[in-house]
Amino acid sequence: MSRIAYSVQADPDTTSRAMGHELHISPRHSREICRAIKGMHTGQARKYLKDVSILKQAVPFKRHNDSMGHRRGPMAAGRYPQKAAKEFIKLLVNAKANAEYKGLDSDHMKITHIATKQGRVIRGFRARARGRSSPKNTETVNIEMIIQEVQ
Repeated sequence: MSRIAYSVQADPDTTSRAMGHELHISPRHSREICRAIKGMHTGQARKYLKDVSILKQAVPFKRHNDSMGHRRGPMAAGRYPQKAAKEFIKLLVNAKANAEYKGLDSDHMKITHIATKQGRVIRGFRARARGRSSPKNTETVNIEMIIQEVQ
């Protein structure tokens, strides 16, 4: 595994950061969740992600929404990416723990930067009839999160 750098430089005195490497979640779902929670306070984002994981709150899909049903409320197309939401909760908890370790107030933090990048593809195959095979690859995702203390 190669070392992955953060795409943004942040002030280490007021920010905390966390990164998830090669997570087995959908790149499309992770992109839409990133778009939804960017700019939220950490407590608000955690509650939002918990609601997504228990199918109470849908994530609006803006880019990847072909033939997707609409959801209740002012949102148009949306889904409930439970697996991705659980991974984002783990990452958010990690970033808050890093903030506490640095001596920052972890209750008054805001997500200033969150991005998802494509990870490596884990190659696999599915056996087919007559000795043939078809690809069955697993996409992975790298997620970076930077939270900043707000006054």
